[in-house]
Amino acid sequence: MNAVSERRERERADRHRLIVTAARELAEAEGWEAVTTRRLADRVEYSQPVLYSHFNGKNGIVSAVALDGFEQLAVQLRDARESAGAGKSGPLSAVCHAYLDFARTRPAVYQAMFVLPTDLKFASDETPASLRACFDEFVACFGPDDERRELSAEVVWSAVHGMAVLAGSGRIPPALQQERVDLLVARLA
Repeated sequence: MNAVSERRERERADRHRLIVTAARELAEAEGWEAVTTRRLADRVEYSQPVLYSHFNGKNGIVSAVALDGFEQLAVQLRDARESAGAGKSGPLSAVCHAYLDFARTRPAVYQAMFVLPTDLKFASDETPASLRACFDEFVACFGPDDERRELSAEVVWSAVHGMAVLAGSGRIPPALQQERVDLLVARLA
């Protein structure tokens, strides 16, 4: 690749990042309903065709925000698990709390990751590495000789996702989150 091609690739990557950041910021400020290609084009000062050269519509933009979210979440879960105290339930409890904290503090990103339509594939050969890395943090909380560790990880992830969505929508009181996690961990660890 020559210098001109490398520069164009860098500029394209920078534009891509700018569009994703603008979409996330707009969603965080005004909700996903406010994220339209017209508003994004105005915000990043590029034409709508430039946005479409990077993304296949709003679902593609949401997918890109979601992928960034999975990368951030994977790091947060790994840090929580690795800094957890010793013991059978410490890492699992830490990962659950880190997950719930992520969902609470980044609601627009969390929505992109789990609620809005995306092109992302879960539990398949096409699952993005960052999504798999999140799942692997839950799996790592169970013993390597536990033949049901992936199933246990799915159940825990499903449960904390439910807690995140229900607490975030006000359907269950957030004040009891600690008790919920303690009960879940006690049953599964």
